[in-house]
Amino acid sequence: REEFEEARGSRADVNYDDVGGMGETIKQLREMVELPLRYPELFTRLGVDPPRGVLLHGPPGTGKTRLARAVANESEANFFTINGPEIMGSAYGESERRLREVFEEAGKASPSIVFIDEIDSIAPKRSGVPGEAEKRLVAQLLTLMDGLGAHQNIVVIAATNRPDAIDEALRRPGRFDREIVIGVPDEGGRREILGIHTRGMPLAEGVDLGELARTTHGFVGADIAALAREAAMDAVRRIMPQLDLEA
Repeated sequence: REEFEEARGSRADVNYDDVGGMGETIKQLREMVELPLRYPELFTRLGVDPPRGVLLHGPPGTGKTRLARAVANESEANFFTINGPEIMGSAYGESERRLREVFEEAGKASPSIVFIDEIDSIAPKRSGVPGEAEKRLVAQLLTLMDGLGAHQNIVVIAATNRPDAIDEALRRPGRFDREIVIGVPDEGGRREILGIHTRGMPLAEGVDLGELARTTHGFVGADIAALAREAAMDAVRRIMPQLDLEA
């Protein structure tokens, strides 16, 4: 029970303003996630099943988890996190049981978003894994995805850095049939991300975020967050001798 409470509260207060350089991506995700959760009757009227699974993929550090948390907050849905490597239990059937429990809790608390991070670790291609445990876990996830009826009001978002490593059956219609690529941000995106990470920082007059955005080609969101953190630590190091003297 504590595990679920922790999972539900783990999204923090992240909203779309905290996600930089993803304007078009947010628009796509809102169509796929917010609409089904907020207005399920739209899809009933149209006679089609709402989207059930969205796969986010791209390089590490591009903000896939942050984006999932933002969409959960903005759509006022309960947020359940499944961390791929952590759910792999040692006891027979333990991983499948934990997976089922998360989906059951999400069903009771709907509208819900179930976020599966590093899905490639729990749903690898069955043809490429020798162990039976991995194959059973993939089969369990397929069963849970297929069991999401229109009345349940649950959307599953999965993230991976290696989309080609996921079992093909998960990418068929009715499962993770909608995919969004989250790439490395361009200069405009980097400028937005720099603005987000330096929002509460007292910047010196000579700091030019536009120039920093131009010179950080290839940086992803995590790199820019680390850059801002290091700059702050550098300032702390400069005033440390004074703090030691005062102490």
